[in-house]
Amino acid sequence: MLSYRHSFHAGNHADVLKHLTEVAILDYLLQKDKPLCYHDTHAGAGLYSLQSSQAQKTAEYTEGIGKLWHYQPQSPLLGKYLDLVKQLNPDGELNFYPGSPKIAAMLLRAGDQLQATELHPSDFPLLQSQFLQRRLTRIENIDAFAGIKAMLPPLVKRGLVLIDPPYELKSEYQDLIKGLQEAYKRFPQATYAIWYPVIERSSIEAFIAAIVATGIKNQLRIEFNLHADSPGHGMTGSGMLVINPPYTLAQSLAPALSEVQQQLGNPASHYQIMQIVGE
Repeated sequence: MLSYRHSFHAGNHADVLKHLTEVAILDYLLQKDKPLCYHDTHAGAGLYSLQSSQAQKTAEYTEGIGKLWHYQPQSPLLGKYLDLVKQLNPDGELNFYPGSPKIAAMLLRAGDQLQATELHPSDFPLLQSQFLQRRLTRIENIDAFAGIKAMLPPLVKRGLVLIDPPYELKSEYQDLIKGLQEAYKRFPQATYAIWYPVIERSSIEAFIAAIVATGIKNQLRIEFNLHADSPGHGMTGSGMLVINPPYTLAQSLAPALSEVQQQLGNPASHYQIMQIVGE
């Protein structure tokens, strides 16, 4: 199924959480001189116009980046994330929002590798066009988990693998677990960041429990919920399950998410950061 287009959802509260986590991880990895590899399994189009018919139809960004756009943050992490978005909107108007691979490309150094896979026939050429001038970049129009087998491990020994499926089909949850196990077997020293939607609480808890049951060590769970759990009413929040997280991740995300909660939230909004599997 290839109906999912992230252009309808770009810049929403789930993107805020996902991209704050991505920036925090890459910021830590980039402190060392040694090169790294960023691998994105469901990369999307790379860059999104918030004035497009898709973005305007749902207007989800108004409950995410739209509420943060004029905010002056105290958290260094939140400030760095907002600065990246502002670089793409130099006139001061919020017109464009970066996808995960675009954020990575803005942060990576010339000697770092960037890999991305995207299967959608419309999004792939848009993604590819973002990186035509970048060296050490591989963009493939293949299935995410075929990409894991074809592209991992990279030549370098450090990196971040972002796994962000659309979860259109129930089978994608099980496919992700199998793909994660394959990726981890090939590239165990990488940091893995897995995004998930909070739609039906018992299903999500079963999914998290299944990842824990793989036996993979060092798992940190991060979740931001804009609304209280409400089965049958769509996505109320989202989470990131991070394997091999930087030791600084929890402490850098906590103040950022506290500010996000204040700016985006309502009385029912809440977040959690919890180590669910030890090292």
